[in-house]
Amino acid sequence: MTDLQSWVAPTYDRLADLLTAADLGTWDAPSLCERWLVRHVIAHVTMPARLTPEQFGAGMAAAGGDFTHFSDTVAARDASLPLTDLLDQLRSPRLHAWQPPGGAAGALSHSVIHSLDVTIALDKPPVAPTAAVTAVLDQLTAADGTLFGVDLADTRLDATDTAWSWGGGRQVRADSGSLVALLSGRTLPDGRTLPRS
Repeated sequence: MTDLQSWVAPTYDRLADLLTAADLGTWDAPSLCERWLVRHVIAHVTMPARLTPEQFGAGMAAAGGDFTHFSDTVAARDASLPLTDLLDQLRSPRLHAWQPPGGAAGALSHSVIHSLDVTIALDKPPVAPTAAVTAVLDQLTAADGTLFGVDLADTRLDATDTAWSWGGGRQVRADSGSLVALLSGRTLPDGRTLPRS
């Protein structure tokens, strides 16, 4: 079995490569994350490279234990950091080794989902390895859509770029990355979304 954590570093490294080569205006382009520009997404995913456990705990306490509020605060604040710093943090071994409460599976889904928030919005190919995207599809469907509150009742998901499929009923066809985004409660650039549960 592949070590899920081993896919995290290449995902973040390739995302850093993409952004290094991109026009500076790319950082201010909308992402698939509601209200977040690309720079906010990068500030969010690189938190573990900047914050000590003590700083994280203090921030969570200040946010009343509300992680969404805390992460919004950090993203808004740290999105203005020098781009070279954010790129260095994307490549940081500390970030690549970080695990949330969900362990390696949580670290992988975090890197894959947020990298897709950037690449899909920019109309770029996924930076995560194909097998990593498929592994996250398996995680999200194993939870039957509950992780992000999407309704998968009577739904069949078919990837157009791999042999992956799941479920039965109304067919939703898209590339693997777009299916991950849909299962994560995102709205695709073409307006497609999955119903909420």
